[in-house]
Amino acid sequence: MAITIFSHPSCYYHDNGVEHPECGERLSAINDQIIRSGMEYVVMQFDATPASRESLYLAHGKHYVDELFAKAPTEGHIWLDPDTVMSPKSLEAAMHAAGSGINAVDRVMAGNNEQAFCAVRPPGHHATREQAMGFCLINNIAVAAEHALNHYGLSRIAIVDFDVHHGNGTEDIFQHEPRVLFCSSFEHPLYPYTGADTENDHIINLPFAGGCRSQQWRDQVSEHWIPAIDAFAPQLILVSAGFDGHAEDEMAHFMLREDDYQWIGNELKQLADKHCEGRIVAMLEGGYALSALGRSVVAFLKGMM
Repeated sequence: MAITIFSHPSCYYHDNGVEHPECGERLSAINDQIIRSGMEYVVMQFDATPASRESLYLAHGKHYVDELFAKAPTEGHIWLDPDTVMSPKSLEAAMHAAGSGINAVDRVMAGNNEQAFCAVRPPGHHATREQAMGFCLINNIAVAAEHALNHYGLSRIAIVDFDVHHGNGTEDIFQHEPRVLFCSSFEHPLYPYTGADTENDHIINLPFAGGCRSQQWRDQVSEHWIPAIDAFAPQLILVSAGFDGHAEDEMAHFMLREDDYQWIGNELKQLADKHCEGRIVAMLEGGYALSALGRSVVAFLKGMM
């Protein structure tokens, strides 16, 4: 049993501007807490390689991807939407973030009882097939899923998204793909104000009002997600791991704690052990209170172990 962490120095240098919550210090906070906890001695760490443009075409429209490359600035900043910025290093960071998911899928598919965590930015789960939004340029988890579907011929992949914001981009990309079971929990109403009315037999959305506490969240996950994933019997579990539901995070109004992230990590590990030889790939999404983010990631990794 092992956990592999993929990251890349370029992910630090995607610059959203002064005082933007989605900053390179997020990765430093995670790395510092891994060292502080002693976990650096029980994980393996590798640099990610960049995704190819062709791999992005599997999750995104060709026109969108090509336009993203054409727009990439050589100086200054450009805004792709009111929340989403590109700086001179952003495209390189995004390609390594997406590539980390491909690297991680390859890693867990090659080994037995192994999990991977991608400590990368920019995040991805708000990026739709044709649009950047919500700090996201490329939908990293969707690129990883498409790689698994196309390269390994898998027919059942579960994507679990516990970021406090709805994974609208992932839902958009896989809404007509029954080989993917998508489970998203989120505060509603809250950005991007989607997901509460979704009706789809392979999408399980759990909207919660602000103030959601641990037991309420765990009860709903246990009632709706766990049996559905168990019945689906996935060959691979992918996780959009957002930690902005922590009580210390001011981006939303959930009241979750580190123990909740350890709990969900353990629940997913049990399902993965039962159905897919322990194979889990998790990718960082949100989480903006730096100390809480570092502690929560370590708790989640401990849960998977």
